[in-house]
Amino acid sequence: MASRGFLLSCFKPERASTSRLLSPRPRYPSMPKYPSKKDGDVEALLEEEESRSTALFAVVGMTCAACAGSVEKAVKRLPGIYDAAIDVLNDRAQVVFYPAFVSEEQIRETIEDVGFEATLLQDEPKQNSILTCRLHIKGMTCTSCSSTIESALNSVQGVRKAIVALATEEAEIRYDPKIISPTKLIDLIEETGFESTLISTGEDRNRIHLKIEGNIDERNVEMLKTSLEALLGVEEVNIDVLSGKITVSYKPDQTGPRNFIDVIEAISVGRFRVSIYPEEQGREMNRKKEIEQYFHSFLWSLVFTIPVFLTSMVFMYIPYTKEGLDKKVVNMLTVGELIRFILSTPVQFIIGWRFYTGSYKALKRGSANMDVLIALGTNAAYFYSLFSIIRASTSKDFKGTDFFETSSMLISFIILGKYLEILAKGKTSEAIAKLMDLTPDTATLLIYDNSNNITNEREIDSRLIQKNDVIKVLPGSKVASDGFVIWGQSYVNESMITGESRPVAKRKGDKVIGGTVNENGVLHVRVTHVGSESALSQIVRLVESAQMAKAPVQKFADRISKFFVPLVIALAFITWLAWFLAAKFNTYPKSWIPSSMDSFQLALQFGISVMVIACPCALGLATPTAVMVATGVGASQGVLIKGGQALESAHKVNCIVFDKTGTLTSGKPVVVRTKLVKNMPLPEFYEIVAAAEINSEHPLAKAIVQYAKIFKGGEEETQVWPAVQDFISVTGRGIKATVKNKSVLIGNKTLILESGIEIPDEASEILAESEQMAQTGIMVAIGQEVVGIIGISDLLKPGAKEVIALLKSMNVESIMVTGDNWGTANAIAREVGIENVMAEAKPEQKAEKVKELQMEGKIVAMVGDGINDSPALVSADVGMAIGAGTDIAIEAADIVLMKSNLEDVITAIDLSRKTFFRIRLNYVWALGYNIVGIPIAAGVFFPVSGFRLPPWVAGAAMAASSVSVVCCSLLLRYYRRPGKLEEIVCSEVRVG
Repeated sequence: MASRGFLLSCFKPERASTSRLLSPRPRYPSMPKYPSKKDGDVEALLEEEESRSTALFAVVGMTCAACAGSVEKAVKRLPGIYDAAIDVLNDRAQVVFYPAFVSEEQIRETIEDVGFEATLLQDEPKQNSILTCRLHIKGMTCTSCSSTIESALNSVQGVRKAIVALATEEAEIRYDPKIISPTKLIDLIEETGFESTLISTGEDRNRIHLKIEGNIDERNVEMLKTSLEALLGVEEVNIDVLSGKITVSYKPDQTGPRNFIDVIEAISVGRFRVSIYPEEQGREMNRKKEIEQYFHSFLWSLVFTIPVFLTSMVFMYIPYTKEGLDKKVVNMLTVGELIRFILSTPVQFIIGWRFYTGSYKALKRGSANMDVLIALGTNAAYFYSLFSIIRASTSKDFKGTDFFETSSMLISFIILGKYLEILAKGKTSEAIAKLMDLTPDTATLLIYDNSNNITNEREIDSRLIQKNDVIKVLPGSKVASDGFVIWGQSYVNESMITGESRPVAKRKGDKVIGGTVNENGVLHVRVTHVGSESALSQIVRLVESAQMAKAPVQKFADRISKFFVPLVIALAFITWLAWFLAAKFNTYPKSWIPSSMDSFQLALQFGISVMVIACPCALGLATPTAVMVATGVGASQGVLIKGGQALESAHKVNCIVFDKTGTLTSGKPVVVRTKLVKNMPLPEFYEIVAAAEINSEHPLAKAIVQYAKIFKGGEEETQVWPAVQDFISVTGRGIKATVKNKSVLIGNKTLILESGIEIPDEASEILAESEQMAQTGIMVAIGQEVVGIIGISDLLKPGAKEVIALLKSMNVESIMVTGDNWGTANAIAREVGIENVMAEAKPEQKAEKVKELQMEGKIVAMVGDGINDSPALVSADVGMAIGAGTDIAIEAADIVLMKSNLEDVITAIDLSRKTFFRIRLNYVWALGYNIVGIPIAAGVFFPVSGFRLPPWVAGAAMAASSVSVVCCSLLLRYYRRPGKLEEIVCSEVRVG
């Protein structure tokens, strides 16, 4: 939990919660003014980010949250601190600061002054010490396989955590590259008996593969490598001459693929042609290959199995063909038996070889899987049949029956089942494929001269776009990459990314997301994020990680898988022995035995049927396939679910804690009222107030500064405000400063009283009126006297009241926790219908409230809008972050509501409930199938009805059970939000 809170603090704080009165991050008058994000000053924004540094410290001696709080408070009091986050579990402190105002040594000394030993870790902030690699694993058949690999990986030194997903046939491994490499991980998996290939190492976020065509010799290779390595920002170059593949690792801030191609073409003088290496997505490529293999195996098995089936089941009942098949070859060996032996042998040992290798590897590592059951069942049928024909060929009076059709038909049906299962599993990840197809193939690049005038434009491959490029987006075309609009205005359809159906207006300075569609108007966009750094790539990675993560309910299947196969083998042996002994001691009449076999063969058929009807695969696929579909569906609805844990917890939620500002309200406060209690010109009043507040990034402070500009003659960003000294930000209270040699306090009532300033009755009445009108009342004291009250209002989000009512109907309690004053909080709560309110709460108090509710036995979800809500988001059973597109607080929450609509809280809970209904249904089917199927296969109903299940039919039923579970999960693709939510959306449109 603590590490998650630590990581989320590394993200940009633009959407920090406005539930506090003023920002917890100090701002100082001597610090540079920050560029406004309104007018598209992209360079200024980039410069601001680049001027910050990050330092990571090892802090020894912290034992609890109180220790972390004291370190964080001490560090944040230093001048020039942008942000600080403390991780108690890992004994780390990460600080974002401005080197011009504070040094790493000063920060370290401050931590030691608090009473803890601190050491600066030089490399860790810039280079991740823990990487995450993804591997494709071939050959897993059930949860026993995935559990074995997972245990083997987690036991290796250097592996922090390994997750193996049966449904996706992939492993996600967090590892320390200083201790172990991906190559060693692959070798380890292969030692356990499975094939493995690398999908990504975790290091290749800024790596590109180029294809070079032409005659390349050693001299050319050396020249190419030297030329590329000489480019600024290039970290590593590898050239594979055989495949014509050049791999370049680089820093996207300094260079890009277009530069590499230009260099190669320049030095080759037309001898080489260069393009981006065509590579399919690893998961899809592996799936296609596997589908082809199973399809071809099935076709070949049919070639041999159909004649075997006809000779044993059809032709034996046609007079002329029966005579031909019954002709003796040697002694009692017939033509039909010989044909079936010849045709079934390739099916058993060539087409079915995969089951032998799978069984061998499973038994070698001391476990048993589905391959063991299939190999035992088919071998029993095949080798008994082989014994039968050998005996017939050496005897003049032996009459036996072969089961060659059982082994060949079993293998054919199982391969068909695997083929259909892989096809169905491919449908579960369609959401990812659709997301990846959103990026356009080409983009129009604008070329500028030294005077910043457009001189030309050319069409390029969208993968060749580099950071800081300017691209032209025409009406009806897709935005090729994330960036800022620097020219033009239009409406952009972002539904494919955020799920928001209404087009969003874009003008100079607004952000755009790659993959969205420009509706009308031409836009010029300055690119800020490319490749794996883009919002689309982050969403895809999040959905892929979600599909890898196991839901806790999966542990049920994992526990069963440990003893399932050995139990089935024991039951099969007991079934055979029971029927064989029953015949031996004449406990059932001879008339029960079919004319075509003896008592041993009848017992053997029952035993084989039990062995092949049992299906551990269906149990293993019950949860992951449903989770895969649900996370994909959620992404298409604008609800990003982080994994199985979040999905499972969400369906149990019975209490939701809402932040107020930015969550229940729009998060865009505006000044609606100003009341002065002292004789002072309003322009002078706002000049002093704005001069102090300009140093704060809190939304309420920005609203005051914006309003103050009216008195300065407009909204120009070049407004000059009086100099400020001794600026102090008091967390959860307000700010203190000195303006024009006068002490200025701006904040809530508590700040004024704590500063020893008397509040006049008139001011108290105005403050109470503001709070009753759902306004945030901010008191301003100048020169130790209360001068005025500023009323700031934040409008409710559309549909907030209806969402709270719907949650109540779903038996989910709603609670509001805010840093705002009690009057405003109560007014907002009354308006939306929330009865339980906690106001004037600091971030740590929000987390304490969540824990208090959990202690009462409630499953709590926290809905907040950013970093200031992070302690509560982390503490809650399910954290839901309000945010859209590039502002997603990925590490802060379990679920991200991309449209920032409250209705999606209900969508997330409803989708979770429907998903777990499917998972339960899958388990009922998978367990019910085995519980009912195994007794039928064992012949429980044979004495009463004479019905027995032939082994090949049992095999077909086993194959069908896995397919049916996957198909049941696939029905989630047709998920629709609750109808009442559509009514809310319609009412919003009518009102708007």
